[in-house]
Amino acid sequence: AFRRSVLLIQNFNFSLQVNFVVCQLFALLAAIWFRTYLHSSKTSSFIRHVVATLLGLYLALFCFGWYALHFLVQSGISYCIMIIIGVENMHNYCFVFALGYLTVCQVTRVYIFDYGQYSVVKGQNIFAFIENFFLNLEFLSCNYNCNFMGILAGPLCSYKDYITFIEGRSYHITQSGENGKEETQYEKTEPSPNTAVVQKLLVCGLSLLFHLTICTTLPVEYNIDEHFQATASWPTKIIYLYISLLAARPKYYFAWTLADAINNAAGFGFRGYDENGAARWDLISNLRIQQIEMSTSFKMFLDNWNIQTALWLKRVCYERTSFSPTIQTFILSAIWHGVYPGYYLTFLTGVLMTLAARAMRNNFRHYFVEPSQLKLFYDVITWIVTQVAISYTVVPFVLLSVKPSLTFYSSWYYCLHILGILVLLLLPVKKTQRRKNTHENIQLSQSKKFDEGENSLGRNSFSTTNNVCNQNQEIASRHSSLKQ
Repeated sequence: AFRRSVLLIQNFNFSLQVNFVVCQLFALLAAIWFRTYLHSSKTSSFIRHVVATLLGLYLALFCFGWYALHFLVQSGISYCIMIIIGVENMHNYCFVFALGYLTVCQVTRVYIFDYGQYSVVKGQNIFAFIENFFLNLEFLSCNYNCNFMGILAGPLCSYKDYITFIEGRSYHITQSGENGKEETQYEKTEPSPNTAVVQKLLVCGLSLLFHLTICTTLPVEYNIDEHFQATASWPTKIIYLYISLLAARPKYYFAWTLADAINNAAGFGFRGYDENGAARWDLISNLRIQQIEMSTSFKMFLDNWNIQTALWLKRVCYERTSFSPTIQTFILSAIWHGVYPGYYLTFLTGVLMTLAARAMRNNFRHYFVEPSQLKLFYDVITWIVTQVAISYTVVPFVLLSVKPSLTFYSSWYYCLHILGILVLLLLPVKKTQRRKNTHENIQLSQSKKFDEGENSLGRNSFSTTNNVCNQNQEIASRHSSLKQ
């Protein structure tokens, strides 16, 4: 009976994966059709809203069945909370409700129905809508959350960015006028996303091929195999740990890159032009594969992995917390991911690794800046240490259960845990300086990373991070007008 139950669960998870891929491929074709025949220049925003929502609901019901209805319930109740308690107090109440409802769904999904690692409840979008509610007083959260481009795999986007796309204002170039306000100068010629879409689909194909061929031959579970642990040398254990976790990442590359390509194919995701005048379609991209695989620090890895979720966590937790923001952010991330014990082991270990890596970097990096040969040596060493530490940390995330996770850590004698604790005890730790104006900090850091050389073209109205301050001003003005 147990063996039959396991087979039924495996068959269900496989069918769910097949449904997911089929739905995403259908969404890709629908996105091309949407941009071609329902372009903002050919039809109204209302029609675009309705079609995007209906297609999204159909895909969710086809892929997840009745379970998709939880998402609509969560959206509706969150909106009712906003109406009942008022907009001034809505953030905390709606956030607690969305996270609580998500947790209940995760518990039933894992321990009652055993649905594997898939979930359709998108608490991020609920809270992101709440944050940006005043940017458009129409109640379009159902469309924002349920649009066919992102309902299955995201990525998270700003409500204002989405509405800007639906209304066809993504290509308006703005520039500061004499009065300090942004004034529309002209409408930039709409670039074609075809090249970006084709490139991302190629990445999807390679990622899927790598996952199907390599991941099955190098399972993460083999790290806790008794024979392997008893006979393998330490260099072999380290190399296999790294390669097995390297082979586990392409499935995420496939899902997130395909989701990004779907949004781009619909015309969503344009983020301006680089210094060479080439269009950039990475407004809502969720990962940067090259930076991930070449990360020389824990922070560099996290900054390029699941980018939109990391920005969301930074916005709703890290920058609003005065006590131990790193610890609280990692705990919130674990709760958001689900209720598997392995998630919590990974994120608690991640706290230790992040703090230890930060202490090491602050105390030693300045000794290896020059000459270039010394910096290269430092980069190679830190790359090796980072990749091993990341692999060591995320093994429980893949294994999910407590017993196999602790079996793995005990086979390594908890060596990186002990080393991280010693680093924090022995090295002076500098407190991170966080500006009072956190929104301005986001704007400066993001523009420094991505928007160099774009000043000559003006500022595009679709950039999420560059519009945070403007969003706050608009919210305040609309709120004051409502009070009047």
